[in-house]
Amino acid sequence: MELYEELGRVGEGSYGVVTKCKHKGTGQIVAVKKFYEKPEKSVNKIVMREINFLKQFRHENLVNLHEVFKQNRKFYLVFEFIDHTLLQELEYHPHGLEAKYLKKILFQMLRGIEYLHKNNIMHRDIKPENVLITESGVVKICDFGFARTLTTNGDIYTDYVATRWYRAPELILGDSKYGKPVDIWALGCMIVEMASGNAFLPGSSDVDQLHKIVTKIGCKSAMKDNG
Repeated sequence: MELYEELGRVGEGSYGVVTKCKHKGTGQIVAVKKFYEKPEKSVNKIVMREINFLKQFRHENLVNLHEVFKQNRKFYLVFEFIDHTLLQELEYHPHGLEAKYLKKILFQMLRGIEYLHKNNIMHRDIKPENVLITESGVVKICDFGFARTLTTNGDIYTDYVATRWYRAPELILGDSKYGKPVDIWALGCMIVEMASGNAFLPGSSDVDQLHKIVTKIGCKSAMKDNG
């Protein structure tokens, strides 16, 4: 971190903290994601997964990774700096986004997700906090710690992914052989939220989440729509 001047914290999650920084040599403003040093093997797996995906894939609607380094046993990921999220945009518009603006954001999210799915990748954590919006209105999907490449050999995937409010019913029920539709389910929940300003399925527990899904959508419809 000797090359960077810290300008302030912009976000924090279960596995690390994101700080706004300035490169001392170039003056470039970046976002540096520092992962906590934890004994759990899952943390290193999440770090390496995010690094591998972002180094391999590039798209206008995916956040750009500039560099990766390790210092004092901690991983640091350096990204383009975008401090505005869709979550903040929804907080500014508690009654929902204007239709034209909603369509602009949705179109770009669809482009980013389409690119991932064409490359056989599930994001598995689509939610407002993981959608960045630049000053010029470009949408960037971020946080690939739970992303996973789909295989054809019947691999079993962990069901503990995605934030509860955006989690597809098969994930809540513990299905370990799901696919790309889990991202589409999350996106569908977000469309309703962007239009209304309110979370569509704000469950307080997994049982409550299933109850809300059945109440608002119906059991047969939910399972049919999501494969």
